[in-house]
Amino acid sequence: MRSTSARSSVALFAVVLAAVLVTGGIAGPVVATAPTADSSTAIDASPAAESLAASSAATGTQTDRPADPSTEDTVGYVEGYWYDDELPVDDRGDAVVDESELDAVVYRSMARVEKIRNLTFEEGVDVDVVSRSEYRDTNEERFTNVTDADRLEGNVGYEALFMVDRDTDAIDSMRSVYGGAVAGYYDPETDEIVIVSDNPETPELDELTLGHELVHALQDQRFDLESLEGTTQDSETAKNGLVEGDASWVENEYERRCGTDWDCLTPSGSDGQGDVGDVNWGIYFSIYQPYSDGPAYVDHLREQGPGWSAVNAAYDDPPTTTSAVINPGTEREPATVPVPDRSSEDWRQLQVDGEVANDTVGEAGVVAMFAAGAVDRNRESVISAEDFFGADLGEYDYDQPATDGWAGDQLVVYTNDDADAGSGPGAAGDAGYVWRTQWDTADDTEQFVDAYGQLLATHGAESVDGRQDTAVIEDGGYAGAYYLERNGTTVTIVRAPSVAELPNVEAGAAPKGDGELLTLEEGAETVPGFGVGVAAIALALAAVVARVAAGRGRN
Repeated sequence: MRSTSARSSVALFAVVLAAVLVTGGIAGPVVATAPTADSSTAIDASPAAESLAASSAATGTQTDRPADPSTEDTVGYVEGYWYDDELPVDDRGDAVVDESELDAVVYRSMARVEKIRNLTFEEGVDVDVVSRSEYRDTNEERFTNVTDADRLEGNVGYEALFMVDRDTDAIDSMRSVYGGAVAGYYDPETDEIVIVSDNPETPELDELTLGHELVHALQDQRFDLESLEGTTQDSETAKNGLVEGDASWVENEYERRCGTDWDCLTPSGSDGQGDVGDVNWGIYFSIYQPYSDGPAYVDHLREQGPGWSAVNAAYDDPPTTTSAVINPGTEREPATVPVPDRSSEDWRQLQVDGEVANDTVGEAGVVAMFAAGAVDRNRESVISAEDFFGADLGEYDYDQPATDGWAGDQLVVYTNDDADAGSGPGAAGDAGYVWRTQWDTADDTEQFVDAYGQLLATHGAESVDGRQDTAVIEDGGYAGAYYLERNGTTVTIVRAPSVAELPNVEAGAAPKGDGELLTLEEGAETVPGFGVGVAAIALALAAVVARVAAGRGRN
């Protein structure tokens, strides 16, 4: 988790993401760690944005080919290759590229990225093509190098969003999203792109994956991606709205030109399905938002223009909330939502590396929480499939009535001796949390409370007689006691192992009396037996996971 008053690097959910951000997937091309000591050698984003007009004709598109082109100054020309050159590999009907051919393919793809993005690379980019088994062998440690405190924080955080129950480890759930689907990634620590091939004998290169990752390399060279690190999960995802929106916009245009103007390499037999496994859709929806809304956000910036100049300038001042990416053009600065420690002597705020474990979930995260069951045949969903999935594959609607009024939030994990003594996901059941959210208006607040009551009801929660706005889930992976308190446009949610422990986690929680705030009614969509329409959506989503989440843009 994070707040400016606590840890300065992303935690809670990001502690899990940190295991895979460098290795690829859907979260964005920036590692969730502070810049390294030698990062001062990278390009400073501020002067870079100011100088782009001179170096890449940012206000227009370079159309004339100079008589003496150069890699440094000529858009669409890299190391002797133009963006529309034909290569011998184009005529073979497959995407197998040996070492002697790789440089030419990479240079041409760099030139094509420059042509679309109207920005020149400052130096070459190392590219390696590996088999999936090799990728798994070299990256497995990223999922295992997690401390007990980090693991508890991640498990409680995802449990708070009803995405990972305590029978499952959050790390394993992240594997379900990233593991078998990663198609490629750019690592800003090594300045290297790795393309992952599903053909172990003759690895093939997907040119669209290469193009997307080359955009990340271009961004890093021009804007120093590691300097854009978010301070909360929400701001990290928001920043990726710019980074991934930019790369995805270019990839979409690259793909269009591959169908009309250019010969492009596509792996043989690729059906876009990939090996997605048992995907955790809640986690997937929470980190896919930059891919869904990012291109439209970049479109909005391009309209401000001229050309790509507003996009370039945005790297000096990236969005700080997912709300700003969901609603381009609106001022969406997050409100400060304090959560002081009001626990009893047996409870305490979890400390990780000596700092309070907290985070901001953000609008996209709350939407994912309410939409997590949209393709689950065994449960109801607060946000229905019809309301969440757009007409076009890969475009989801994160602008929802129950969450549109989000103004800020902070979620803090609380622990005790029992939780600290436990191990694995089950320890989350002995822990607790306080999640405080703030909303723009009274109507926004009411819509969120109603939706949250529906969410509790879908998990079998029942009201506790004689306690104000208190509910209990008796069985299952989310068993425990829940209390809601509304103070104007602020809603506080407290969870503890039992009703008796609620006021020990947060003083004053679950007071005696009758509450009228929390209404446990299942007003959500029922999906009996996985209807044909929802089944089709699920298959389409699997394709998106394989194609985009899989690693088109890494992280």
